[in-house]
Amino acid sequence: MSDPILSAVLTQLGSILETQVRQELKLVVGVDKDIENLKTTLRSIEAVMVDAEKKQVKDNSVEQWLQRLQEVVYDMDDVLNEWNTALLKTETQELEDSATPHKKVCFFISSPCLCFSRVAKRRDIALKIQVINRNLDLIAGEKDRYNFTTVTGYEGPVRAKTTSFVDVAKVRGRDGDEATLVDQLLMQGSRGMRPLHTISIVGMGGIGKTTLAQLVYRSEQVKAHFPTMSWVCVSEPFDDLRVAKAIVESLEGSAPNLFELETVLGRLRDRIKGQKFLLVLDDVWTEDYERLEPLISSLSSGAPGSKVLVTTRNERVAQMMESSYLLRLGELTEEDCWSLFSQLALSERSQKDIQELKDIGMRIASKCKGLPLAAKTIGSLMRFKTSLQDWKNVLESDMWDLEAKKGIFPPLLLSYYDLPLPVKRCFSYCAIFPQDYEIEADNIIKLWMAQGYLSANGTGEMEATGREYLNTLVMRSFFQMKKDKDKGRDNATRLKMHDMVLDLARYLRKNESYVMEVDGRLVHRINSSCDKARHLTLIRSEDVHFPLSIGNVGKLHTFWVQSFYDSPPIVSEVDRISPDLFDGLVHLKALDLSRNRLCELSEEIDKLTNLRYLNLSHNPFWELPETVCDLYNLQTLKLVACDHLRQVPKGIGKLRNLRHLEIDRTGSLRTLPKGIGMLPSLQTLTKFVLAGVTDGEETICTIGDLSSLNQLHGCLRIEGLGYVANADQAEKAQLKNKKHLAELHLDFNPQLQAGGRTDVADALQLCSDLQTLHLSFYGGARLPVWMTSLNNLRKLRLQDCPNCTTLPPLGRLASLENLCLENMHGLKLIGTEPFGGPDLGGCMQTNGAPSTAALAIFPKLKKLKFAGMSSWEKWDMTCKDRGAKEGNPSIMPYLRYLKLSDCSKLNTLPDHLLEKTPIRKLYIHNCPLLQQQYQKRIGEHWTKISHISRTSSSTSTGDVFPLRIIGCLFASSYTTNVSVV
Repeated sequence: MSDPILSAVLTQLGSILETQVRQELKLVVGVDKDIENLKTTLRSIEAVMVDAEKKQVKDNSVEQWLQRLQEVVYDMDDVLNEWNTALLKTETQELEDSATPHKKVCFFISSPCLCFSRVAKRRDIALKIQVINRNLDLIAGEKDRYNFTTVTGYEGPVRAKTTSFVDVAKVRGRDGDEATLVDQLLMQGSRGMRPLHTISIVGMGGIGKTTLAQLVYRSEQVKAHFPTMSWVCVSEPFDDLRVAKAIVESLEGSAPNLFELETVLGRLRDRIKGQKFLLVLDDVWTEDYERLEPLISSLSSGAPGSKVLVTTRNERVAQMMESSYLLRLGELTEEDCWSLFSQLALSERSQKDIQELKDIGMRIASKCKGLPLAAKTIGSLMRFKTSLQDWKNVLESDMWDLEAKKGIFPPLLLSYYDLPLPVKRCFSYCAIFPQDYEIEADNIIKLWMAQGYLSANGTGEMEATGREYLNTLVMRSFFQMKKDKDKGRDNATRLKMHDMVLDLARYLRKNESYVMEVDGRLVHRINSSCDKARHLTLIRSEDVHFPLSIGNVGKLHTFWVQSFYDSPPIVSEVDRISPDLFDGLVHLKALDLSRNRLCELSEEIDKLTNLRYLNLSHNPFWELPETVCDLYNLQTLKLVACDHLRQVPKGIGKLRNLRHLEIDRTGSLRTLPKGIGMLPSLQTLTKFVLAGVTDGEETICTIGDLSSLNQLHGCLRIEGLGYVANADQAEKAQLKNKKHLAELHLDFNPQLQAGGRTDVADALQLCSDLQTLHLSFYGGARLPVWMTSLNNLRKLRLQDCPNCTTLPPLGRLASLENLCLENMHGLKLIGTEPFGGPDLGGCMQTNGAPSTAALAIFPKLKKLKFAGMSSWEKWDMTCKDRGAKEGNPSIMPYLRYLKLSDCSKLNTLPDHLLEKTPIRKLYIHNCPLLQQQYQKRIGEHWTKISHISRTSSSTSTGDVFPLRIIGCLFASSYTTNVSVV
């Protein structure tokens, strides 16, 4: 289980031996010999780790041997980190001193640590190495008795094929169960019965309860029947306040800043009052009805016919909730199990291979005992087994017999052992996550980097390796993946582990990682059972306040206090961290205190000198102590949604290893310190703030400080561009060199100059590789000239540009898929300009001949949105369609979605748009003239849009809501293809 750590320790040992030992430790007799001996011993152990991991499941003595080895390797890692941190601190201090000539500093000693003398420090490190060497020799001497098989070298990560993700949305063998549940949900019930009915799905882990509930929840019949719907994962431990807030958040789109259960339940009662709703409570474990009863009672304010759908492993939960219908979910039939297995295992194989493998494959599928998770997991494994012998080895593996002894899921264990060695360690680290927790994929990679699990030559290579590891785990069904569409970040992907997958990770880390609820009663348990823990996650209930007493956990590498609070608006509702919390946590690499109502951070944070990852998001900090800048190893600093934060520590330039600085959604942040522009490793900077003040220009960032940050990836928002005085200043940003940025938001607020400064905007010169652009509060009469050269742009949003009266030829953007114009109050006419010019062409090659793109204007556009266009009177796409052969281009050939909102003066839509583009969804909201023209059956132009509903799926009603019910059906209008509300 310690393979990646072994590799990292060997690498560090080699570095120390070559560059430091001979210089700093040479006076300690024999220390270089000790390090050479350590390297040799670790390599011999590394060669048997694969076999040792497999044997530990059956042999308790091997398991104990691995635990002792794990402790020694962790101790070695801690010593090396201590040494490297001391050196890094010295180097940083010397750089600062050399940059300040007037400062008198004595350099007659090149100290490896400012806190110790040179001699004392080198002897301290040498003695620790000697102790570890003796302990490791004892452990290595024991390995021969186990007759381990030797394996040398590491396998590389499994690289994903472009077609490797098979669509497993087709659920096998649940058609009858789905139909039964839908009927039960649509059933009105007898008169006189209670208005709220509970329906429960009960079954063992991995049987497909959540999948079935998702099928029903997405059913068009169910969505049409319930105007209000909510899905909440309850999980264990049960937190009534968190669940209540999650329901409100799913209904309102944002979490309420409320911290009393009764207040949140009152909000919930008001929100659903008189509405017929469906609430799904997924993965309920608690049998304590006293804790559930207030939540259930608050739901009684809904309209008759409302339903609660519960999924649980425990039938007593269903009985406790007085379910009106209980569905006991059984195993799949052998036929359905084989169908699910073969869909994954035999994908992309020839008919010859399928015939050769079918018989043995059916025998493997039968071992899954009708469990969908088992069939999916083992099917994912077999996709990478190429020979008949490989398949026989899986079928005959003795791992299938382990379930009764260890309580482990054999298909998962088989798939785990087939992983490359470094991926195993990364997977098992995920034991720190609470049950049903969702986490951003990028965040997992940052945590792996903090622990030293991603070895590579550079930062970019490490993150690429992390993405490969994640792809491998997703392909093997260790993670469930979904796009995060609610966070405003197109590329954000969230991952979740099935309960049984998480159980496997926790088994692998059972003496190393702990996840537990803290409610005051568990403080003694934490003190007594976690003294050797390396990773500790505390789930903080609402009645627990800082300071937390976590006892003797001085060896921790990860500490996470999980809570569910957003930044409260009232200072009296916040907590503070006791300075004692950081005592003894000198080996900590990752600290997550997000969502904990913290208003200040202790200056003693600088004790955590090995810290690589620090997450303080969603806390009401006003400021952070300058001692944060003494965390020389820090790689990731997350301050997302710290609404009250007014400044970033001034000395942040000292954090030479900082790679990710996330400060989005920090509305009170008005300036950034100068040092940000001098961070050589910075790859993520979510927001860059420009200020209009002249005082302190030497200490705060100007736009020129962006020039050196050419390694930025992901999303960047630049605020305050209205303060940029001229084009020369704007050009200093060198945005054209930010080739790794995928998404950019240019915010020109405040608009200081009347009519805006088009020269400033033109001078910004973006890189043509950009994929998403959001331009807001721009005051120029025309848009920047470089906009039509962004050939890789997929999404464009133009917002609050009041002086813009015409649009450039945006139709030339060959990759554009999503276009949104919002609050462009200066636009009265949208004519042929955005489509390429008066002749609807404009896409030409250099020799003057029409290019391929000239045959299509907006050739990939799928979504088109207009909102708040208060002056827009006419939309003209006049064009005689003579066909592409005569040089006339097609317009928006892939447009599927059109939405118009708050366009009060627009009275008609272009005939070409409605007749020639394949629109499937048309939404018109708060556009009175359009609503009158296109009202169902009675509108003058109704017939021009009626075909949209006829081309839709049979489950859609195709109704266009009449004008008289504006505002009543807006929430449910998205279940149809044409909506005029």
